[in-house]
Amino acid sequence: MTAITPLLTDLDEAQVRVDLAAAFRLAARFDLHESVANHFSAAVSSDGKQFLCNPKWRHFGLVRASELVLLDADDPSTMDRPDAPDPSAWCIHGAVHSRIPTARAVLHCHPPYASALIGLGDPTIPPLDQATARFWGRTVYDMEMAGPPDDPAEGIRVAEALSGYSVMMMGNHGVTVVGESVAHAFEELYYLERACRTTVLALSTGRRLRPMSDELANSVARMWERFTDQGVAHFNELKAVLDCEDPTYRD
Repeated sequence: MTAITPLLTDLDEAQVRVDLAAAFRLAARFDLHESVANHFSAAVSSDGKQFLCNPKWRHFGLVRASELVLLDADDPSTMDRPDAPDPSAWCIHGAVHSRIPTARAVLHCHPPYASALIGLGDPTIPPLDQATARFWGRTVYDMEMAGPPDDPAEGIRVAEALSGYSVMMMGNHGVTVVGESVAHAFEELYYLERACRTTVLALSTGRRLRPMSDELANSVARMWERFTDQGVAHFNELKAVLDCEDPTYRD
């Protein structure tokens, strides 16, 4: 497993708002979301307990920076406002942010290929190419869903299972990725869905898979650790595309 690099200073809330709003728009563009029920969040305090989240039932493709809701994991009254997200966001994201302060961004959604894979008896992503090998040995497969996502106990269980990892495949549910910034977390989500797509397409042929050896897969996974700056560059380029086509996410 790969430890998350600590980033424990208070962040510029305005910039975090812009980046998180961009992540929502991009998730809609790449078909990573589902209805208006998924949630992304990002911490703005050093302890992670104050975090931004999407407002209740807002489509990912319409989210703007100014309308993101500021919540406090230690203050349930922040959920009393009319635009507060539904309880499942509070239970899962609040638990992760309060228990894993290095998880500055928490992205939870139900992408189509990942959702198909986690419904299988064996949802493991085999190291078939460089993208799939990215997750070899550094993904937690949580197959123990004990209740609905709006149950506080389930949120705590998920946070404890995720601790020490940046990627979680959630059996019969969805995926959760965390990162030291919105850019890092989004890059994980982007490649995770592509890795799951490759796996599902390979399995659909019915032919025998030819995965890398464990040694090679471990080597490729370690290689990805040297390319963390690539994720930031990719995210900045994606924001540039949004700026050209529809910069309203910054509002």
